[in-house]
Amino acid sequence: MYSGGESQLFLLESLLFVFSVLYGILVKIRCALYSKGIFKQKRLPCKVISVGNVTVGGTGKTPMTIYLAKLLVGYGYKVAVVSRGYRGKFEKKGGIVSNGKEMLMGPELSGDEPFMMAARLENIPVVVGQNRYESGWMAIKNFDIDIILLDDGFQHIKLFRDIDILLLDHSRPFGNFHLIPRGILREPAASAKRADTFILTRSSSDNSKVLNLLNNISKSQAIFETHNSYYFFNAGKESNADWVSIFGNELSKDYDRMAGKKVVAFSGIAVNEHFRKTIEEFKCELVNFYGFPDHYYYSADDIEKISQSAKKQDAQFIITTEKDFARMGGKYKFPVDLIVVGSAVHFKDDNSFKSFIMNKLVKTEAK
Repeated sequence: MYSGGESQLFLLESLLFVFSVLYGILVKIRCALYSKGIFKQKRLPCKVISVGNVTVGGTGKTPMTIYLAKLLVGYGYKVAVVSRGYRGKFEKKGGIVSNGKEMLMGPELSGDEPFMMAARLENIPVVVGQNRYESGWMAIKNFDIDIILLDDGFQHIKLFRDIDILLLDHSRPFGNFHLIPRGILREPAASAKRADTFILTRSSSDNSKVLNLLNNISKSQAIFETHNSYYFFNAGKESNADWVSIFGNELSKDYDRMAGKKVVAFSGIAVNEHFRKTIEEFKCELVNFYGFPDHYYYSADDIEKISQSAKKQDAQFIITTEKDFARMGGKYKFPVDLIVVGSAVHFKDDNSFKSFIMNKLVKTEAK
């Protein structure tokens, strides 16, 4: 999926390519039916802003959704987040994760990402459900809101949105340009034209090649660049009964305290290698790293394996991501403190992005 054509497994590569072509045909037919009005989009009686991508894997949707929710509330809007609730028990049924004041679901019911957002967002309700239209109505009926933020909503075209935000990883925005399963594209790269803006995440100092590529796809979208900063909190050796309150522990960016320390780390995210490289930037001594599948739910055996590694290596800390911590559901007991790392979004030109969003909202209100 991530190769650029250098694979020697020709038969497997060819088979995956055939499946990707068939998948692409179905995607194009679906999009055509909506664009011609044969399939009708549904509208909600409030503004809808979608945050999504065209690839599988992480492009930073969760921190971007958190950033936008806080930004819009700061401008006086009443906001709710609607997410699919992937792999949560309420994914199909739908439900309220948080009313903005208290958590009403755990991560096993809501899914890890909605739970983490709910834990981080004060006075902002979070609702889950595979059917985003019905989940949107659930948010509207239960909360007095002006804007719904649709998390991971780019492919959910059955629901009309006022602003479509497309996140692209600056290093490989469209992967190898093949659709899944041969590549990582959820839909053809040309589908990016539906977006109102492109946001390059984890941006580097030189994005000239990527910018030229995006201009070749479409010249009408505004393009913004972001980078991530990282914070952490100490979750202790084991959780207490009210483990959700640990999200309120003091946040710090002082990674110097971990420099030179032996650490064991683990993660189950889209690209575990990104997290591994982040830890290495903290200048600690990474003595062991465990990578698990994305959205992985940890067992007691997993926790024990990580604990034994920390003991054997004389590690001083165990490190994981905020999303993994949410997924653990407070079920952990380690021989050393657990350090939980989260990320926040920063725009290269923050004022320009804020102006873009506000101007778009004003224009939609005028319609």
